[in-house]
Amino acid sequence: MTAKPKPYLRVRQAASEIGQVDYQRRVVKGLGLRGIGSEVVVANTPAFRGMVKKVMHLLDVQEVDKQ
Repeated sequence: MTAKPKPYLRVRQAASEIGQVDYQRRVVKGLGLRGIGSEVVVANTPAFRGMVKKVMHLLDVQEVDKQ
């Protein structure tokens, strides 16, 4: 029996985007993050999962039930 994926992702910026390539900076901004320690809750969709995967080395990510 497989676990059902939770509907939201809590994304927290753990590292600075200084020194990263431009597209990674734009992905962080597109997620709505503003700096180290900022946190957003986004839908668990393929689009957001792809964005998170591009900058996973800068983020902490958790699956959550509610915003």
